[in-house]
Amino acid sequence: MPASRRDRRRRRPPRHPAAAFLIEIATILVFALVISFVVKTFLFRAFYIPSESMESTLEVDDRIIVNLLAPELLDVERGDVVVFEDTEKSWGASADVETNAFQDAMTFVGLLPDTSSHFVVKRVIGLGGDEVECCDDQGRVMVNGEPIDEPYIFDGDAPSEVEFSVTVPEDSVWVLGDHRGNSADSRSHMDEPNRGAVDLENVVGRSTAVIWPLDNFGGGGSQREPFDSVPAP
Repeated sequence: MPASRRDRRRRRPPRHPAAAFLIEIATILVFALVISFVVKTFLFRAFYIPSESMESTLEVDDRIIVNLLAPELLDVERGDVVVFEDTEKSWGASADVETNAFQDAMTFVGLLPDTSSHFVVKRVIGLGGDEVECCDDQGRVMVNGEPIDEPYIFDGDAPSEVEFSVTVPEDSVWVLGDHRGNSADSRSHMDEPNRGAVDLENVVGRSTAVIWPLDNFGGGGSQREPFDSVPAP
């Protein structure tokens, strides 16, 4: 090593321990924020439940983790609880939860759940090509002629008080809330061209887990078993 370089290193004052510690902490925080942003953008994202439409599966103020790999890499199936974007702002979602600049920044990097009102949480009842109708002589929703026993429906609710019959458009899903008596879902949009169906392009992902509050900690609510006997359309 040239003498001039050795001299410069010898003359450099030692870094203060407190400064070194702060630099190390800042580096860790930056890496943590970058990793959180990548996870939130490509893998998992947190959302907030603002309404009663998915009770008792998901309660008001629950925070859920959504798997963003569905439907791009993982299939969305009947019985899945999904989050989708209300691009037309026509699903009557509740008002945005008021946040400050710090909360908005933490939401952006994925450290706080998204509370935007244009995201909607519902359960997939029908896939593209399915015939979904209500109801059979026992009041059950039918998919491709198969009656569905739905254990997740809110206690005391009927599967539907409204009769309907729809063929789900291709590359779409037809959705209902679990609290059928308090859910503005696909039934409320039957007079629209898509017959209440949600384009798969607008599906953000599948609910994977409830992470807050801890009393409600558990799975994301998807139940595919009631649809196991549904034949192909």
